[in-house]
Amino acid sequence: MKVLFLNGPNLNLLGQREPEIYGSLTLTDIEDMVREHATRHNVEATFFQSNHEGELVTQVQQSAGSYDYVVINAAAYTHTSIALKDAITGAGVKAVEIHLSNVHARESYRENSMIAKACIGCINGFGASSYILGLEACILHQKSDR
Repeated sequence: MKVLFLNGPNLNLLGQREPEIYGSLTLTDIEDMVREHATRHNVEATFFQSNHEGELVTQVQQSAGSYDYVVINAAAYTHTSIALKDAITGAGVKAVEIHLSNVHARESYRENSMIAKACIGCINGFGASSYILGLEACILHQKSDR
């Protein structure tokens, strides 16, 4: 199984940006943690981060047929990007939305996700473990999808 992990704006600042909310691990730390977990489950994990909405849309579109699942932390674009939602739907990819923080325990504008309806599920609030849980969701979904 192949899983693409997409990370949106400002996630390149993990480890230094608001660690009381997002934790002290860097994005590289999280990627290493996920790779290790993926290897144990014979999953190929690929990572992409961009601060630009169009680049994320392109990655979603290009993932169709190349990846079994997309795990996406769209960050701030979660709440604003109809383009990402349309890309997920249009490309027909199986996507899992994840967030480090519990978006429902924060500002009210963070409670709305533009991409959730295009995803098979959403995970939030478990810090870096949200990425592992996203991977596990893909593994379990693939087993139940057979």
